[in-house]
Amino acid sequence: MARYDYDLGVIGGGAAGLTVAAGAAQLGVKVLLIDKEDKLGGDCLHYGCVPSKTLIRSARVRHLMGRAGDFGLPEVELPPVDFAQVAKRISEVIDIIQVHDSVERFNSLGVEVRFGEACFVDTHSVFLNGSNVSARSWVLATGSSPSMPPIKGLDEVPYLTNIDIFSLQELPESLVVLGGGPIAVEMAQSFQRLGSKVTVIQRSNQILSREDEDMAAYVMDGMVEDGVRFVLGSKIDEVRKFDGGVEVLLESGGEKLSVAGSQLLVAMGRSSNTSGMGLEDIGVELARGSVVVDARMRTSVPHIYAAGDVTGKYRFTHAAGYEGGIVVSNAVFRLPRKANYTWLPWCTYTDPELASVGMNEKAALKADINYKMVVEEFLASDRALAEGEGRGRIKLLLNEKGKPIGCQIAAVHAGELLSEWVAAVNGKVGLATLAGAIHPYPTLAEMNKKVAGKLLGEKLFSDRVRKILKLLFSYRG
Repeated sequence: MARYDYDLGVIGGGAAGLTVAAGAAQLGVKVLLIDKEDKLGGDCLHYGCVPSKTLIRSARVRHLMGRAGDFGLPEVELPPVDFAQVAKRISEVIDIIQVHDSVERFNSLGVEVRFGEACFVDTHSVFLNGSNVSARSWVLATGSSPSMPPIKGLDEVPYLTNIDIFSLQELPESLVVLGGGPIAVEMAQSFQRLGSKVTVIQRSNQILSREDEDMAAYVMDGMVEDGVRFVLGSKIDEVRKFDGGVEVLLESGGEKLSVAGSQLLVAMGRSSNTSGMGLEDIGVELARGSVVVDARMRTSVPHIYAAGDVTGKYRFTHAAGYEGGIVVSNAVFRLPRKANYTWLPWCTYTDPELASVGMNEKAALKADINYKMVVEEFLASDRALAEGEGRGRIKLLLNEKGKPIGCQIAAVHAGELLSEWVAAVNGKVGLATLAGAIHPYPTLAEMNKKVAGKLLGEKLFSDRVRKILKLLFSYRG
C-alpha cells in the first residue's frame, strides 16, 4: 500500500478550502492546506464580500445623512469624503475577521498550513517550495480572479478591479465602470454615494442580466436616483488615456459615444484560477478554464476534488462553503452525497437589495415550466413606509400544484428577508403554515406572510366559498 505524507491536501485558503480543511482535520484526518498568498481567507475576505459590504455600509450611512430632511431632521451639508479613512475602516474589519481565518486557528484545529504555489507532478503529489508533497486525496479550491475582456487599449491604461479598489487612498472624482453585474453595480452605487460621478457601461440592455427585468429595474431606478449614469446596449471600441484619466470609446443605440473618468473599474466577469498547476498534465479535465466536476465534486481524477469558484459554477461564498461540505462527505466519510443547487440563494447588495432563491421568471421560462406569480409591493408595508423605504416588491413563483418554485425580493434588507423563504423551501413548509405564522408587527418580514397568504386569501374569499357559506347559514336558519 502506498504511503502518503498527508491524508488530504487542500490547495486554496478561501471559503471552500477552509471549510474542507477545518472539517476534515476535526475528524482526525491529517490535512495539509496550501495557499499561494501569505494569508488565509481568500478573495471573499480580502477583496470581495467583506470589504465590499463594509464599503457599502459607509456609503449608505453617508446617503442617509444626506436624506436627513426626509425624516423631519435639519438638512445636512455633506463634507467631502476622506477615502483613506473609509479604506482604513475596511482594513480594520478585515483584520478582525482574519483572526477566525488565521494560520494559528487552523493549526489549533490540526491543519498544517504552508504558503507557496503548488504544481502537480502526478495525481497524488505536488511540487511545493522546492520539494514534493503527497496526499491520498486532493481538493482544488483556488478560487477565481477578475477577467480582462479583449478590449483595444485596455492593457495600456491604468484600471481598477476588485483586488485594488478597496485600498484606494483618494476618492475618484469620476469613475467609469465596465460591466453591469453584482460587483459593478454595488461599487457604482457606493462610489456615487460617497461623492464620485459614476457611469456604468453595460453590454446588454439590462443590468444584473440573470435577474428578471422588473426586479432589476428597482435596483437601476434606485441608482439613477442616486445620480449614477447608465449606458446600456453598448459595444466598447477602445479604451485610451487622456489627461486626467481614461476615456472609453463606444457605440450605443446607433451612436458613437465617449465616456471619460478619472478612474476605470473593470468588472466584466471572473476566470477560474487553474493555470500553472499542471492540472491537464495529470488528466484533470477543464472546460473554458474551469475544473469540471460531477455532482459529488469529483474531477475526472476520482481522488481529486474541486469546490468553489474554481469550478466556474456558482461563484458565491456560501456556495463554496456548501460544496466544501459535499467534499468532506465524499472524501472523508466516503458517503456518496451529491450537490443540489435547487434552492441556492443569492443577493446583490445594492439599495434596494435584490435577493433570490429558486427560479425566477427567466429560469422558469427557459425550463418551459408553467407558473403562477404572486406579487406584493413594499408600499403595502407599514414598516417600510415608517423607514422611508417603500421602494421594492416581493415576487413568488408557484408551479401548477401551487408549490413555490422561487422567490425574489427587491427591497431594503432583501437578503435578510429572503432567509425565511430559504428555510421554508428547504424545510418543505407549506404556504398555509407560513401565512398562518404570527409575525411581529411592524416588521418588513410581514411581507413574506402577506405574499404567502395572498393566493390562499383569493381561494378563501372566492365566490365559491361565499356561496357555500350562504347555503350553510341558510340551512342553520
